[in-house]
Amino acid sequence: MTGTLLVQARAWAAEDPDHATRTELEQVIAAAESGDDAAEADLEDRFDGTLEFGTAGLRGALGGGPNRMNRIVVIRAAAGLAAYLKAHGATGEDSVVIGYDARHNSDVFARDTAEVMTGAGIHAYLLPGQLPTPVLAYAIRKLGCVAGVMVTASHNPPQDNGYKVYLGDGSQIVPPADTEIADQIAAVGPLTGVTRGHAGEQLDNEVLDAYVASVGTVLGSAPAASRRDLRLVYTPLHGVGNSTVLRVLDDAGFRAPAVVPAQRDPDPEFSTVAFPNHEEPGAMDLAMALATDVDADLVVANDPDADRCAAAVPSPQGWRMLRGDEVGALLGDHLLRSGEQGVYAASIVSSSLLGKLAAAAGQEYVDTLTGFKWIGRLEGLAFGYEEALGYCVDPEHVKDKDGVSALLLLAQIAADAKAEGRALTDLLDDIAVRHGLHATDQLSARVSDLAEIDAAMARLRSTPPVELGGLAVEQAEDLSLGTEKLPPTDGLRYRLADGARVIVRPSGTEPKIKCYLEVVVPVEEHGAGSVREAVDAARISAAGRLDALRNDIKRAAGI
Repeated sequence: MTGTLLVQARAWAAEDPDHATRTELEQVIAAAESGDDAAEADLEDRFDGTLEFGTAGLRGALGGGPNRMNRIVVIRAAAGLAAYLKAHGATGEDSVVIGYDARHNSDVFARDTAEVMTGAGIHAYLLPGQLPTPVLAYAIRKLGCVAGVMVTASHNPPQDNGYKVYLGDGSQIVPPADTEIADQIAAVGPLTGVTRGHAGEQLDNEVLDAYVASVGTVLGSAPAASRRDLRLVYTPLHGVGNSTVLRVLDDAGFRAPAVVPAQRDPDPEFSTVAFPNHEEPGAMDLAMALATDVDADLVVANDPDADRCAAAVPSPQGWRMLRGDEVGALLGDHLLRSGEQGVYAASIVSSSLLGKLAAAAGQEYVDTLTGFKWIGRLEGLAFGYEEALGYCVDPEHVKDKDGVSALLLLAQIAADAKAEGRALTDLLDDIAVRHGLHATDQLSARVSDLAEIDAAMARLRSTPPVELGGLAVEQAEDLSLGTEKLPPTDGLRYRLADGARVIVRPSGTEPKIKCYLEVVVPVEEHGAGSVREAVDAARISAAGRLDALRNDIKRAAGI
């Protein structure tokens, strides 16, 4: 262990205003000095660079040191953001609104941000308590702010927290704003040089009430008669969505859902799940067990900051999760059939089905890079989604993914279907008959060393596959070079025969490499009354093709 590292660590601890992280870091320093190899490795990791500020803002494990989420990192980030806003013309007449979820230190980081903003001469609003991320995105435009900050790590593990930045149009930052803010953060010196003001203006519930009212507009003039007949199970997954979602459903005329008791209240430890992410095994088990007990029609769920929406439906084999692409198709198809005019969009890793639905309805379709920072800012957006359970069904009010409004609209679609003696799975079958069964899946490999991701991407670039899953690779694109319609991003896209597709990319928020798979199988009907049988046959065929794709891309990438 170098003396330089010890000097850096001691200086950081001396500057840390937080007793808990300062004491933790001092203990690690003492253990490292005594010859503890694990402590020395921990210390080296904490000071291995600085937590990088990018288009997702900041996100990382809580703890002392520049490579962790803590008050020093947050105060410097806030000071850098304030400097960026002032360099772009912000004055004392301008304001920033700040929200936070229920994770460890979220409220502390929010207060620190408000004090730095007011110290820089910018008015700061604080949302009235732990609230969903879409409330923050809504408040930016409602209050006419030049920026917004949401303290959340969304669906990351409990030891993480994060810092998401929005600009005044209500959408997340994109280049070059991210690098310009990062440069301003890097220029921030010791904390003694950062002016702190008062803790900003605590908002009352008026902005929350306005958001709740806006969510109700997604139902349009749909009749309310069938809504109370829908039996819902809901889980906020230990997050902040419960009270807002219950209000929205009640205002719309739905009967109160059965809420998973153990996951109803905010819990920063996420004590009933390994990961607070609906895509992870086991995360929805309690909700689906409750759905069986109460004979529910539909399970709906939010992630911890309620910007995503998940759903599960009954099937002959028991309850099953709907894939993000299936929910995206249901929402998009409903809006198109309702005559919603405008641009329909999805990220490049999402299914190609929405593009076909939009084309059939005469509406424009756009592919974007992964992340709602790209989808939310599209001019004329009517609906956008990403396969990772993010949906924007009301861009007029929230230019970001919104798990609350998406949940409400999905419940309406399910209620309408039930009134006709049908289910969401029947609607998906209808879509498959019209456009072919679009089946998607994902191969996700978590790594302990980020170099493994670089090695896998390099392997695919140096030796690109010519066939995957028995299907010829008709086009191989290195997305890091950019395309006519997409800016550069670290990813590889393979277009295969029969409309199949594989995309490989590193995760933007977790130490994972992800492979997104899609196959398209025509639905061949043989006689009246055979729609379900025909779709089931196509589904069986698709499952085999996806398995073959998964095995081949795993082998090619060496993961």
